[in-house]
Amino acid sequence: MRYLIPLVAGAALVAGLASPAQAAPASNEWTADVSGRAVTWGGSPPTGLIELGSHRLAQPANAVTAAVTGDGVVDVRGLRADGQWTEWLEAPATLPVTTSTIETRVVLSSGKASRVKLTATQVPATVAADDVSVAAAGRSYRVYATREGLVGGTTANGHVIRSRDHFVALPSRRGLAAKNSGNYSVQVCASNGRCEWAPVWDVGPWNTKDDYWNPSATREMWKDLPQGKPEAQAAYENNYNGGKDQFGREVANPAGIDLADGTFWDGLKLTTNSWVTVTYLWTGSGPVGTVRTAAANGTVNVRSGANSSSSQVGLAANYAQVRVTCQLTGESVSGTQGTSNVWYRIASGKHIAKAYVAGVSGATAC
Repeated sequence: MRYLIPLVAGAALVAGLASPAQAAPASNEWTADVSGRAVTWGGSPPTGLIELGSHRLAQPANAVTAAVTGDGVVDVRGLRADGQWTEWLEAPATLPVTTSTIETRVVLSSGKASRVKLTATQVPATVAADDVSVAAAGRSYRVYATREGLVGGTTANGHVIRSRDHFVALPSRRGLAAKNSGNYSVQVCASNGRCEWAPVWDVGPWNTKDDYWNPSATREMWKDLPQGKPEAQAAYENNYNGGKDQFGREVANPAGIDLADGTFWDGLKLTTNSWVTVTYLWTGSGPVGTVRTAAANGTVNVRSGANSSSSQVGLAANYAQVRVTCQLTGESVSGTQGTSNVWYRIASGKHIAKAYVAGVSGATAC
């Protein structure tokens, strides 16, 4: 779990695609004045985020450089062919795709930034391009989960933690979703067979640059560790890095994921820190949808069959993305997306009503 409850300064700035009337001209060199932008502070250690939104390129590119006037670095990501985003990478960065749309955010450790200049170019690929033409579930690893707690604290994306909240934290901001967004979500399953689908809204435990789910060619730190093994686990079990995390702290548990209280207690029905199986859904491909509930902190029941009389086998949190394996006809249900008798299978033996899932396209019959 995280240990510090940070202060909050400013308000969240939610970024999205600019409307046609506001869209800037397409270009491969552009600047942004960030001196008047809202900064969201949160996480531990505290970081500030300034979301700059999307930018259209005049020519497709796969590499971005950035120059910041003032404090901070720039994270960049590219829009994939399937409409999903790559992971965030700190500039200068070579993306795993060639794209015509780039999104950026400034990351502050202290102080403030006033201006950002960005340049996008095409360079030889350093890793194999993301293949999104064939449906894939995404990378999945067994890691140790701890309960985050910290109700009333603020996560790295500016979310104020509620009682029995539903989100997770991973030890790298490469997979950090914006507040009230789930484009980086996970499927977490316990040994009791229960699963929860939840967005990644915080950074931790222990480290902040340990994207252990990535191969060594692209992993930010600890490249000599096996893919899927968190640095904290290696430090705790094998005295890796002298048993310390990236900040020099003695690692007291092998955690590779933090779970918000609701995910921990209600979604997975855990009573103590446990080993879980995590699927990092953005590393997959295929039909995807976003869970929407009426309540901001709501969840949707995940059931063993396509009806409300089937056993509840987990939960899907508001804003979480789900990968749809196939769809089938079942009980008619009314929800935030209307009334429908279609249900989506989102894992073996796990189903969710279409009435609560937005944006699914291309799902085939089971």
